[in-house]
Amino acid sequence: MRNHRVGYLPGDGIGPEVCEVARRCVETAGARFGFEVSWDEQQVGGVAIDATGEALPAATLDACRAADAVLLGAVGGPRWDDPSAATRPEDALLGLRSALELFANLRPVTAHVALDAASPLRPDVRAGADILILRELTGGLYFGRPQGREEHDGVESAVDTLRYTRPEIERIVELAFELAAGRRGHLTSVDKANVLASSRLWREVVDELALRHPDITVEHALVDSTAYLILTQPTHYDVIVTENLFGDILSDEAAAIAGSLGLLASASLGTRVTEKGRFGMYEPVHGSAPGIAGQGLANPLATVASAAMMLRLSLGEADAADAIEAAVTESIEAGPRTGDLGGSDGTGAVARFLLALLAEPAEVPA
Repeated sequence: MRNHRVGYLPGDGIGPEVCEVARRCVETAGARFGFEVSWDEQQVGGVAIDATGEALPAATLDACRAADAVLLGAVGGPRWDDPSAATRPEDALLGLRSALELFANLRPVTAHVALDAASPLRPDVRAGADILILRELTGGLYFGRPQGREEHDGVESAVDTLRYTRPEIERIVELAFELAAGRRGHLTSVDKANVLASSRLWREVVDELALRHPDITVEHALVDSTAYLILTQPTHYDVIVTENLFGDILSDEAAAIAGSLGLLASASLGTRVTEKGRFGMYEPVHGSAPGIAGQGLANPLATVASAAMMLRLSLGEADAADAIEAAVTESIEAGPRTGDLGGSDGTGAVARFLLALLAEPAEVPA
């Protein structure tokens, strides 16, 4: 039987609840498709601060480095929201991305007809939308230096530095071309080249790499107009590649296409490649939702879909990934619905529906 090792970081808020559902789905699929997963559970985020004083303890980072992949719930909450605190839960995310060299964040967005009522977009606008947003994850404003606050002559100021190197841009854009080749062959590069020097370098690199991929249709777009068009013409887009801040904003905005943040999965891929696939960290796009934590109301589908991406991209278990993705689709179309999708069902009802499908091969949609 094949064996995989996964760093398991449930985190804060609803993280443990949704991760438990994803874990059970993976284990059920493993029993069916002939593999086992060893889950190395570690603390991260707010719970880690409470226990160790650090958002990303050394033991957690060591476990992630030793794993084939990492499954993350969510971090943060009101208990740790003091902006003046020396350590905040979100520091763990930046630390993981940097230390594990997770440079590429993949966020797929799909419009399911069954969720027309859950989306604020008109059905005819969102019909057929299927977008993959690729966000650069280790550069830009979130990591640039200098960064911080200072005071001169009684005037307080703050600075963030937007910096990108050519190699950083090349590796994310090259991956975007590869992903576009496996989809519909259309790549939109989003920048702010009419204002920012970093965006002009970004656009230059895209044009250079496009020469190596003549079968891919490439277009450049400004982030402000894209923020409008992604909601008014979502079917125009196939793969979108952009820098860190722009990708963070656009991918959350795109949740309106799907109908809920509770449906959006993500993969953060690293530089390390093994015989199984590319090492990565997998997590739902949504946050820790402390207002509903512990109440059994959270939508686990984004985390389950993230686990399916983990199976496919990092663990080499494509058949199990197909089965879980099919179960998620069936759940969206005909299963119980949590409150974010307009229903009144709980986390447990969704979990039972998914597990029943995964346990019975004949019931999994083709």
